[in-house]
Amino acid sequence: MACDARLNAYDSSQGAMKNILHLAAFCVCISGAVRVFGAIKTETVEYKEGNTTLEGVLVYDDSIASKRPGILIAHQWKGLTEYERKRAEMLAQLGYVAFAADIYGKGIRPADPKGASEMAGKYKTDRGLLRRRVQAGLDQLRKSHGVDPQKIGAIGYCFGGTTVLELARSGANVAGVVSFHGALATPTPDDAKNIKGKVLACHGADDPFVPAAEVSGFEEEMRKAKVDWELIAYGNSVHSFTDWNAGNDNSKGAAYNEKADKRSWEAMKEFFNELFGKRGK
Repeated sequence: MACDARLNAYDSSQGAMKNILHLAAFCVCISGAVRVFGAIKTETVEYKEGNTTLEGVLVYDDSIASKRPGILIAHQWKGLTEYERKRAEMLAQLGYVAFAADIYGKGIRPADPKGASEMAGKYKTDRGLLRRRVQAGLDQLRKSHGVDPQKIGAIGYCFGGTTVLELARSGANVAGVVSFHGALATPTPDDAKNIKGKVLACHGADDPFVPAAEVSGFEEEMRKAKVDWELIAYGNSVHSFTDWNAGNDNSKGAAYNEKADKRSWEAMKEFFNELFGKRGK
């Protein structure tokens, strides 16, 4: 890995180049290892749920000395991928500690839709197991470097959206959860009474996998339990509207929508600003 020191402040009147080394990009190489001060740091973390080894990713800005809110990320149906890592980096750039949790287990990353469907189905039909796996991720985040354990939120995409809603329904001590195009139904809607924090659901208005009846059921569930909740439906958007790898053909039922992606991210930022105070840009 090369150490990239930026040069600037060219003095044309003197015809000389002045080298200014920015501390934020200063690299120190020791025994072949490179540490970038003031940069986003990524760590692979092994942890356990029962006898199962899980492997998540912790991302944070190591130039921030103070404790800060932690955000748990629950992955989509193919398991923890580069997509969740990128979202974790985006959260770290906003000043959060982000932990992309592993629901499936170390090394279990379905390579095709059939495998992903089978794996996601295993947890959707066993909500107790799903809740234990996401709780293990939450416990790991809470004790991670730089995290204020009293300020924790969670977000999830598709399968992960369902996952963080189940985390909230379990009564977990989280300030708020955000579901991005996740399934909204649950076999135990009465568990909504256990929700301690706020809920934001970002939904594709034309999502064929989350039909209107399911949306209405979710709304009734939240009302009945008197949860502080919000649902935003994005027009002309189907499932996976935040996934830049999903193509742009709505007729397939799952497609990326740039406007909905950006708007939902801004909605999430405002949601967490309300919970934890304004952070980042």
